[in-house]
Amino acid sequence: MSKRDIVIAGYSETRIDFKSGRSAYDLAGEALSDLLTATGVEKDRIDGLSVTAPLSEAPNPFYAVYMSEALGLTPTWLNFGAIGGCSATGGVARAAAAIRDGACEVAVVLSADAPSTSWRANYGAYRSEFQDPPGVQGPPASFGLLISRYIHQYGLKDAALGKIAVTQRAQALMNDNAYSKFKKPLTMEDYYASRVVSDPLRLLDCVMFCDGANAFLVTSEKTAREMGLQKMVYPTAFAEVTNFNGADMLADVTESGFAKISGTVFGKTGLTPKDIRMFQPYDDFTIAVLMQLEQFGFCKRGEGSDFILDTDLSHTGGLPTNTGGGQISAGQPGLASGGLNLAEAVRQMFGEGGARQVREPKNALVTGIGVIPYARNWGTSAAMILEA
Repeated sequence: MSKRDIVIAGYSETRIDFKSGRSAYDLAGEALSDLLTATGVEKDRIDGLSVTAPLSEAPNPFYAVYMSEALGLTPTWLNFGAIGGCSATGGVARAAAAIRDGACEVAVVLSADAPSTSWRANYGAYRSEFQDPPGVQGPPASFGLLISRYIHQYGLKDAALGKIAVTQRAQALMNDNAYSKFKKPLTMEDYYASRVVSDPLRLLDCVMFCDGANAFLVTSEKTAREMGLQKMVYPTAFAEVTNFNGADMLADVTESGFAKISGTVFGKTGLTPKDIRMFQPYDDFTIAVLMQLEQFGFCKRGEGSDFILDTDLSHTGGLPTNTGGGQISAGQPGLASGGLNLAEAVRQMFGEGGARQVREPKNALVTGIGVIPYARNWGTSAAMILEA
């Protein structure tokens, strides 16, 4: 049964930039200021804060406390989200629970990161030689392995991944917040010409680390209306799972936690994949979009290539997907990236999509991916359905 007592009543997003020279605290201040301006809410009304752990300020176990100080907030509820790209939707879900429990009334879910300016990440895995082995060079190698395995099991049409990249780039051209150097059209010829960085992964299958921030105002519908807020969307379903199939030492790398939670989010709302008006999936790599389409039931397993090639994924199409360009063509603001896809969903549902506005944006499916362990599927999978 979906719940409709909590709302997202405001959002903000900074421009995404590369080597901005700014800190996560600086970017967070801009995002909060823009959120307060957009909603007209006084800063003193905010008594809840959820922040996402950044790569640019790590390791800092007191980051959420210091962020409260930097922003001049005095929260009675504080959450430190450390599930990567799942932290934004996860923060909204946790804020909703806190509001229902009376821990706070008006919460801000805030994500800010600047990894292209300052990289301080140390994953510190318990067996680093297996979780982050030397020579692998991070997520691209892991996703190269994942694509290779997917091809072995199901087959893959390169044109499908190319279509995702080309379509999302076209959407980014209409997004003022997208990284400026991505503001040029992309063709299939460009995609095929892009160099292979981790066979068979191409450069244009990947995101680029950038700097940026986003913020969301979460409160009860009653409180939102008392504050005079008119625009709001309802987060009617949320589910997440971490370390899916973790006990299986030979788990299928192509099987993610989305296979487990997809039924949960649809079950809570009564919606089906055919009812979804737009899809805003976490897209650190193009193959992740294809796999999510399959594992959420938009098509059968192994049929993702044909589904993509047969479906208009643009903002005017049958399944508008990552209508702001996604992370692949807007830039990935580090671990604030989960909020990028969420911000686009809220923007569209507020009717503020501009030239890329989706018709009748009555709902959206937003996802998050957190942590990329070597030779396994991603660590956390999260999904949220927003309804008008």
